[in-house]
This record gives sequence, C-alpha cells and structure tokens, in this order.
Amino acid sequence: TNHCSVARKMIGVLLRQLRNPLLVLNVHPSRRGDLESEDWIRTDPIVPVSQYRDRFDNVCSRILAPPGRIHLACDFIIRDTGLLDEACFVANQAPVENLPEDLIIFLLGSRYCETDRLIQTAWSLFGGIEPGLRRVEAIVDYVHHRIRFGYEHARPTRTAWEAHEERIGVCRDYAHLAVALCRCMNIPARYCTGYLGDIGVPARPPGDFSAWFEAYLGGRWWTFDARHAAARIGRILMARGLDANDTAIATTFGLANLVGFEVTTDEIVETAPSQWVASA
Repeated sequence: TNHCSVARKMIGVLLRQLRNPLLVLNVHPSRRGDLESEDWIRTDPIVPVSQYRDRFDNVCSRILAPPGRIHLACDFIIRDTGLLDEACFVANQAPVENLPEDLIIFLLGSRYCETDRLIQTAWSLFGGIEPGLRRVEAIVDYVHHRIRFGYEHARPTRTAWEAHEERIGVCRDYAHLAVALCRCMNIPARYCTGYLGDIGVPARPPGDFSAWFEAYLGGRWWTFDARHAAARIGRILMARGLDANDTAIATTFGLANLVGFEVTTDEIVETAPSQWVASA
C-alpha cells in the first residue's frame, strides 16, 4: 500500500559576516516525480534563492545571506511506496575493462575515501570472497561491526581511513568506509545522503539526515546501508557524489556557525481517495 511521508527540515545558521552559502537540501531529481508539494527552501530573513544542477545531477541552492542569524526551512510531502529497500539477490561484478566510462570515477579515491591507504587492507579481507554481491555484503557486515556509532563521535573531517582506525563514527563514516573498500575491490560505489525517518522503526531516534551508499552490480546501482545493515522504508534521496564533500547540506564561503537543526519525518495515512491525514 502506498503511503506518504512528510519530510520537514529546519536549519538555523549563524553567519557573522556577509556570506554565500551553497545548500544541498532539496529532493534529488530522481524522486521529484514523487513530490506531492514543492520542496522550496524558505529563508528568514527573506533572501533570493537560485538553483542549479551539479555534475551528479544534485539540486544546489545559492543564497546571499546577510550578517547575523538566518533560518532555513522547508516542508514538503512526498509519496513513497512504503516498501523496504529493494533487495539485491543475484548481481555480478563487471570487470573494470567492461565498465562504462562514466563509472570509472566511482572507482577512484576521493577527499574522504582514501583508496590508496585502504587497498591492502581491503584485498587481505575480501580478496578471497566471491566477486559481486557476496563481496559487497561482506564489506557492509565488516563496516557495520568495525565502527561504533555515536553522535558524540561526529567529526566533519574524519576520513574513511580514520574511521577504520578509530573505530567510531556516525552514518557518514560508515558510508565513507564502505565506499572506499568497495572501490578498492574494483566495485563502483557512490555516497548518498537524504532522509531516513523513523517510520516503521520501534525506537524513535532523534530526527537527522542520513548517509548510505550505492554499489554498481549486475549493470545497475543498488542501495546498501552499512550503518543499519538492514533494509528500511521511507528512504528519500537528496544527493549523490563521490563522498560527503559533494553532498554537504551547507557549504559556506567564509566563517559560519551552525547553531542547530531539526529534521522530522511523519507518515500520512490515506483514509479515502484524495484525502490525506497526518498521523499523531
């Protein structure tokens, strides 16, 4: 049965001087057909917002923010199937020489995914595992148990190698390490960020953005989540890239302090045709 989830994001940023934030907060174009309402970004104080598509087809918003505090907000309704992440049952790993040219970039090291520092570790751990799905599953399982999750461990500069050695982190660290290990094993992998609400989850954790990754197997991209190591519902993609450097929710050209943010996701239950009611 289809259901709708309401994703609301609110971010408060304190800008000490006139700055030009670059925001990646909108729903990814691949999900725009599911929007039941527009996901325009609102600002307080009001300033013009312009948008463009980057090289990964992410929607990027630009604003010229005045000095002082600025509040960014967005409420929207998006239709989702309510189904768990699609399971990958049989997927072969293509030899590098057979990969399309536009996928080669997802085999290379990047700002937060240092394949050069992890390649020996990767091959020692996963070289004896059947290429393809079994190898990706082994990487997901390894990363899931290697890193201990905790919001107090968040650090915006932590790389995949550092996450591996420190063995602590948040969802982005799980994704970075899994992406880096996949690339070391010649599996194209890309970093993803978006909404992953608490719909269908017994314990209701604090709302937040989430990070996962996609691996290219059997001629297509598949979703994997090393942080949760389980299929989830209501996964709403915002952006993809090589790593978090391409998908940061806010990039400021100058000094800026994030003073707080809130993300909530609620389910709307369909009670009659064309009628939607927010659940308590």
